[in-house]
Amino acid sequence: MAVWRKSSYSDNGDGACLEVSDGHVAGVPVRDSKAPHGPAIVFPVRDWSVFVGAVKGGEL
Repeated sequence: MAVWRKSSYSDNGDGACLEVSDGHVAGVPVRDSKAPHGPAIVFPVRDWSVFVGAVKGGEL
C-alpha cells in the first residue's frame, strides 16, 4: 500500500494540491489530492527530478 504525502509546493488556498508517494519501484506516483481514489501518474525518477528542480528554480 502506498503512503502518500502532499507536495510542499502545493497551494492550500485553491485546492490545487499534488500528493506523491516515495519508494515505488516503477518511478514516482503523483495524484490529485482532491481525488485520492482516482488515478495516479507514475513519472520516471529522472523526469520527476528534472521537474522538481525546475519548480524549485522558479522555471515553472
